[in-house]
This record gives sequence, structure tokens and C-alpha cells, in this order.
Amino acid sequence: MWFKPIMFGLMLLGLAWIIVFYVSQGTFPVASLKDWNILVGFGILFVGFLMTTRWRS
Repeated sequence: MWFKPIMFGLMLLGLAWIIVFYVSQGTFPVASLKDWNILVGFGILFVGFLMTTRWRS
């Protein structure tokens, strides 16, 4: 019951992280990471996608 919300939440969080980084022109979410924010966003997104392989309906 908790698996699907976490899976979709991670995918949305990763997408939101990348969008916020681009819209804020690199000042948010973590300014000290600079361009590494993209990798962090894709990492969170990737964990969500990895969870889809374990998803059972």
C-alpha cells in the first residue's frame, strides 16, 4: 500500500528538483551544488524508476 505513493513521489520529486533548478537559474534547490543539482534530480528520479521493477499490482 505504501510502495506506489513512494515510487511516484520520488519520480515527481526528482522532476521537481530539476525544474526548480532550471527555473531558478541555478540558485535553488542547493546553490552550492551548482550543476550537480541535475545529477541529484536524476538520481532521485532513477530510484523511483528502479522501484517500478518491484511493483506488483
